This record gives sequence, C-alpha cells and structure tokens, in this order.
Amino acid sequence: MSNLNVIWSLPRYKKRLISLLIDFFFIGISFLGAYWVRIGQVEALPSIESQYVLVSTVIITLLIFTKLGLYRAVLRYLGLHVLALVGLGTALSAVAMAGLAFWFDAAIPRSVPIIYGAFLAISVGGSRLIVRSLVAQSSNNSGNPVLIYGAGSAGRQLALALRQSETHKVVGFVDEDVTLQNTMMMGLYVYTAACAEKVIIKHGVKQILLAIPSASRRRRKEVLDTISLLPVEILTVPDMSDIVAGNASIDELKDVSIDDLLGRDPVAPQQALMEANIKDKVVMVTGAGGSIGSELCRQIVRNKPKALVLFELSEFGLYQIDRELSLLVEAEGLDIQIIPLLGSVQRINRLSKVMGSFKVQTIYHAAAYKHVPLVEYNVVEGVRNNVFGTNYTARAAIEAKVESFVLISTDKAVRPTNVMGTTKRMAELGLQALAEQQNKIRAKDASAGTRFCMVRFGNVLGSSGSVVPVFKRQIENREPITVTHEEITRFFMTIPEAAQLVIQAGAMGKGGDVFVLDMGESVKIVDLAKNLIHLSGLEVKDESNPYGDIEIKYTGLRPGEKLYEELLIGDNVDSTAHERIMTAQEDFLPLDEYNALLDKLDTACHDFDHEGIRQLLLDAPTGFAPVDGIGDLVWKAEQE
Repeated sequence: MSNLNVIWSLPRYKKRLISLLIDFFFIGISFLGAYWVRIGQVEALPSIESQYVLVSTVIITLLIFTKLGLYRAVLRYLGLHVLALVGLGTALSAVAMAGLAFWFDAAIPRSVPIIYGAFLAISVGGSRLIVRSLVAQSSNNSGNPVLIYGAGSAGRQLALALRQSETHKVVGFVDEDVTLQNTMMMGLYVYTAACAEKVIIKHGVKQILLAIPSASRRRRKEVLDTISLLPVEILTVPDMSDIVAGNASIDELKDVSIDDLLGRDPVAPQQALMEANIKDKVVMVTGAGGSIGSELCRQIVRNKPKALVLFELSEFGLYQIDRELSLLVEAEGLDIQIIPLLGSVQRINRLSKVMGSFKVQTIYHAAAYKHVPLVEYNVVEGVRNNVFGTNYTARAAIEAKVESFVLISTDKAVRPTNVMGTTKRMAELGLQALAEQQNKIRAKDASAGTRFCMVRFGNVLGSSGSVVPVFKRQIENREPITVTHEEITRFFMTIPEAAQLVIQAGAMGKGGDVFVLDMGESVKIVDLAKNLIHLSGLEVKDESNPYGDIEIKYTGLRPGEKLYEELLIGDNVDSTAHERIMTAQEDFLPLDEYNALLDKLDTACHDFDHEGIRQLLLDAPTGFAPVDGIGDLVWKAEQE
C-alpha cells in the first residue's frame, strides 16, 4: 500500500494525465478485442481504413471523455453520476466508431461497435471502481475499528464519511432488520446484535456508533438496552432535524443523550397555549439565572413577548442569561426588550416597584432554594426564601395588577420528609389561599384580580444538583460512582420539556390550580449509573466482576432524602387539554389562617427558634413527616 500512497499523493494534473493514458490504452484494447471477438483472428488490422478508424476513435473518445468531465471527477468520491458519464461516453464512442467505419468505408462488421462499447464501458468503469476501492482500503487501514448500528440511510452516509477518517475504521453494520441479515453493504457485512460480540472480539472494536437519528426515543432506548452491555463505548450521530437544518453533520459523533436512556418521547407543544400568557405581553421570570428559570426565558423569547424582565439574585447568573438572550434577540432580529434586574424575592418593596414600573402582566416564579441537604443545613434561609419569598412575590403581583402568576413547584412538596419540600408545599398553600381571594374578585370583574396556579414536577436532567453530570464526571475521572441508596428512584424530565409544559399549564389555570406534569416512569438511580458506565465502554466493578472498571458506592440517604418521590397527595386528579398535564384537587388553608401561620413562622425565623419552626411546619397541613432531626448547622453549633 505504501507504493499506492505515492500515487495517491501525486498532484491532480499528473493523476489526470495517468487516467488519460490508461483510457488511451483501454480504447485501443477494446477496439482490437471487439474486432477479434467478431472475426476470430488475432492479427493486425487488415486495412489502412480500419487503422484510420482506430486512430480517429481514440482521439474522439478522449475528447468526449474530457468534455463530459470524466477527468475532473475525484475517484475516491466516485458515485453513480460518474458511472453514468462513463456509460454515456462509451455509447457516444461506439456511435462515433460506427460513423467513422462508414465514412472511411472500412471493412468493419456492424456488430463490432456494439461489442467495442461493452468492452470500453467495462474497462473504463471497472478500472475506476477498482481505484476507488483501493483508495478506500488504504485510508481505512488506520484508525480505531468501529461498528455502525443502523444500516439505513444515516448509517451508510456515516460509513461513507468515515472512509476518509484517520481515526475510525468501519468493520461492519449492526441491524435487526431480518431482510438485511447476511448481506453486504458498501463492502461491509451487516450483523445482528446477537453476533456483534463475536465481531467486537475478532476485530478489537472499541466503539459502536448509533446511526438511527430519525428513531423515536422509545426506539433508541430499546436499542440501547440491547447493546449497552457489549464491552464497547457507544456514541451517536446528531438528530436528523439538526443534520437537515445544517446545524450538524452526520459524522459529528457525541455521547448518547441521557434523554435516550429514559426513552421518553417529547410531545409537541400546543402553540396556542405557549403564546397565551406571553405573546406581546410583559413577562417576568424570578430566578431567571437558574436551570429552570433560564430555560423558561429561552422558551418565552421564542414566543415573542413585548418585554422580558429577568429577576435574579446571582449577579453571575443574571449576566449569563442576559448576554445569551440579548445575542439571541439580536441574531434573530426580534423586537423584544430584555430587562436584567438584580434583586431578592425576600424584598417585597423591590418586587412591587419592579412589577409596577414595567407593568408586568405574567410572572413565572422559579426563584427558590431546591437542594434538599443544603436547605436542611440552612433552615431559616430556606423558609425565608421559599415560603416568604413566594408570598411576597404573590402579594406584589396582586398590588401591581399582574394578570397571571405561575409557581414552579416540586414533587418533593408531596408528603415531604425534608424542610425544602415542606417549604414548597407551604408556598403552594399560600398561593391557594391568595387564589381563593382573587377568584372572588375576578368573579365580579373578569379583568381584575391575579390568576394564580402552580406546576408540580420532578427532577430535570442537567439542572444544578442533578446526578447525571456528577456521574459523568466520576466516570471520566475513573472514580467510584456514589449513589445514596440501592433502591432510590426518581422521576426525570428534560429541562426544555419541563419549561414548555410549565408555560402551557400556566395558560390553562383558572385560579388556585395545582397542575401535575406526567413524568413517565420513575427511574432507579443505580440502573442509570450502570447504563452510563456501560455506554462509556466500561464495566461495573462488583463482587461478580472484581476486575471491572468503576465501582458503585452506596453512601446512605442524605438528610431529609426519600427513597421514592410522589407527584400527588390525594387521588383527586383530572385530565386537561394537554395529554401530559393533569390538575390535582388539594386541600388548603383559608387566607386568614395562613397569614396567622406566617406571622408565627416569621417570629420563629427572626428568633432563630428552630424547634419552633419545626413545630409550626409539623402543625401546618403540609403532611411533613421528617426522617431526621433538626439539621441546621448554626443551630447544631449552638448546641455543642
């Protein structure tokens, strides 16, 4: 192959000259071969007229091939178009030969041009196919051996793209289509998943490339369940929508998305619901720099509000989302005012001033402390931010005559075992109490009063505190994966889907609604960890496999952590206009009783009376059932 590489590296004009000389030789051989096949004798052409025909045919054929662009084609990318040009050129050459024989009155049988055309097509076309095959083999001898899962259009495109790659060498396809079994495509065998392990061992395959970009997430999960236990790393091609839009190419390989492991297919948002509370309105997002808040802002901008108020305590978080959205608005030529404001939801006067000054019409309240152990360690701040912060924001919204207020809640508010979940349920109770009051106002005047609702859902992938980035970092560093408990499960949803459903649920609220998102099936965290290990081409290290790569360590439940999360307190659930949004009928306190409870809680927080705070949370109708004692770090330090 080293001698061939010398040829492949020649300048293009020299390669064209070589092609022309080879075709010169093939034209002469095809002419003489056709003559011999017809006459049956191997001898010089019998007449000077026949020799004239031969010379003229060679010259005219080379001119035809040149005119058709045959010598401009790059052989390593030879396709059907070039072979079609070969066919057209040889046909024209055969016609020219017949015409020349008539013109020179040469003694050439009429069948010779037909035989000549066939010989020329085979020799010229075949030689180019052979060269392309040699180029492919020489370029494919280096690189890591890989298998491509999916012998469809995307798989074939990927194989073609990787033929020029120095990092990957495709050794075959894997596909479960029974009609493709024991067949070859592009010179590569198509194997079943059952045969894949033998092929992996035989060729030393290190990676399987998943080339099924059009498949649903449910189908991808089925495929991953089939091949994830194979001792290889699994990568995937981008989504077909990104490829078609030009945002990605077929050979831009990436890690398997965690979405595919969940097997949850997103439902297209209902545009009327997405726009109802946003289009041409002034919208405000509290906690705009957080995981959920920032995605809400992205979704809101796409639905063209008049202005978007970003309200955020973290200066860095606010800077990031403001810059991102400002660039997006500028790039897409949108007429949207982005208003970045620093502030805390614990300052009611700041909230009132902001909402009144910008005439806010819709609020998405995402500002909250959501990390369970941290709120256990900082009880007073958790209560202040989650309970009082929500109450202040809601009261400011009423004062500013905001039309719609949507609270981002959590599944941890259902029968909570920790302070964070309890504070979120307290926040829900406050909104429900205020909603009862506002509903009475709106019953008299539909244009008056604020419409409150809350949306409850589970964990979102990629959020701050999510286990997935932690697991990936541990795998990358070859560290043991830490899981709190072998049986712990959680509901998961992607951040974009959660944000879309929050917006749509908010548009359906009538006042005081508790919406619950359909999170699908709960996921066992240890299974998620094992899948991530397998997808990285590594093995779990345990008693049955002591020589594995990565161990899973169980650290015990964290303060206030539950094994299982729930989304509903009771069974009073109704469907809505959206298949993944339900509405729950939950009990709540009258406003005067809730305000009395807040007054007591405010005093207890001011006095740092942690026993009093806990008792008030236990007495409130939140269903609080703590599994640990008081965990506040300041309180503990005082007890020592």
